[in-house]
Amino acid sequence: MAARTIVIGGGTGFIGKHLSDLVTLKGYNVVNVARMPGANNISWPMLELNGLPKKTCAVVNLAGQQFLDFTKSWTPGFKQNVHNSRVYTTKQLTAAINKSVDKPKVFVLVTGVGAYEPSETEVYDENSPTTGRDFFSRLTVEWEKAANVDEPCRLVIIRSGVVLGRWGGMIKNMILPFYLGVGGHIGTGKQYLPWIHIQDLTRLILFAIENDHIKGVLNGVAPHVITNEHFTKAFAKALKRPAIIPVPELILNYLLNHERAMIMTKGQNVIPKRVLDYGFSYKYSNIESACQEFAHLLPKKHPLK
Repeated sequence: MAARTIVIGGGTGFIGKHLSDLVTLKGYNVVNVARMPGANNISWPMLELNGLPKKTCAVVNLAGQQFLDFTKSWTPGFKQNVHNSRVYTTKQLTAAINKSVDKPKVFVLVTGVGAYEPSETEVYDENSPTTGRDFFSRLTVEWEKAANVDEPCRLVIIRSGVVLGRWGGMIKNMILPFYLGVGGHIGTGKQYLPWIHIQDLTRLILFAIENDHIKGVLNGVAPHVITNEHFTKAFAKALKRPAIIPVPELILNYLLNHERAMIMTKGQNVIPKRVLDYGFSYKYSNIESACQEFAHLLPKKHPLK
């Protein structure tokens, strides 16, 4: 039997590389849709011209300009790139799915918990409304609407929390200052921090691909609800370092622009109700065990290699 193919938009990034490793181990072929050429890559114009590769059983979209690219100012042009890199790629993949004669069985779109407004009192599950009032909530509403796939292709939207892993994202940026003992909580530290370990996010994506009854919104967060202060203490403890130098909210607002800084200075209490109802089992369900895995200055051997 010929191997099945999973097409991954943005498959060369932090999450995409981990997902590619996992599904390859499970016997799938991987084709990345990317801007740069590569052995297993196709370009976005090629996707539009030729459609999905044959025997595509699933499509995953992870594409998107990084919000927290500190080398980029929060200008209208950069904000437009953040928007277009998510909405337009989702529209392109949706169009390719809808034009396909032999449709893939599932489209998994990974968005974010920014769909829910920051709050210190609300508790959000997958049935909670998205208001579209702030920049990230508005973006996520439009982003998810772009995934208008035709049946019989299932649509699964995973609203991911902060993805934690030694090989990229927040931890890659934070580990050196924390290792040097100059880490600390952000602002008051009381804001919620919805999070998920990189291995659990990729396992959840595969879980959604392989279980035909799964559809709709899933909150891609760990069940352990924590604050920024809780995370800071757990990470510092795992590194055996102090973390007593807080980062004032005013400084982040000044350096990053308050609209972008709210990713770190504000938070949401998000629970993965439907994920647990579907029976998904987390490998790293609490922040202490997650920190033990990735709190190493010199990266350990890749867990899948």
